[in-house]
Amino acid sequence: MTDVKLFTVERANSALPLVRRIVQDIVAEHPRWKDLVSRYELAAAGARAEWGESPEQLELRREIDAIARRINGYVDELAEVGCVLKGFEQGLVDFYGLHEGRLVFLCWKLGEEAVRHWHEVDAGFAGRQEITPDFVTSDTEVEP
Repeated sequence: MTDVKLFTVERANSALPLVRRIVQDIVAEHPRWKDLVSRYELAAAGARAEWGESPEQLELRREIDAIARRINGYVDELAEVGCVLKGFEQGLVDFYGLHEGRLVFLCWKLGEEAVRHWHEVDAGFAGRQEITPDFVTSDTEVEP
C-alpha cells in the first residue's frame, strides 16, 4: 500500500472545519487566477515576441504568480492534513480510507455538511456512492 494517511469517516469529518476553511480560500482565489490568466493571454495576443512583455503583461504575470503561490500553499496545507484537492472550482476533496481491505477515497465537496460519500480510487466524482452503516463498520479497520 502507498504511504498515505488513512482516515475513517469519523476522522475525516473531524478534519472538516480546517479543510473547509482552506478549500474556501482556494475556491475564492481560483476564479481570480483564471481571470488574470485570461487577461494576460489577451494582452499577449496583441504583442510581438521581439517587443518583450509590456508593463501590463508584467503586472498581470506578477499578480498571477502571487495568487498561484497562495493557492499552492493552500494545496500544501491540505496535503499536510492528509487529503487531496480534486477540484479547484467546486472544492472537491478526497481523504484516503479503507473499505473491505482496499484503498478508497472518502469524498467531500464544499457546501456539504459532512463526508457522506466514497468512491474507488480510480472512479472519481462520478463514481461517488453514499456511505452506509456497513461502510462505516468496515472502515474501523483503519488504525488510530
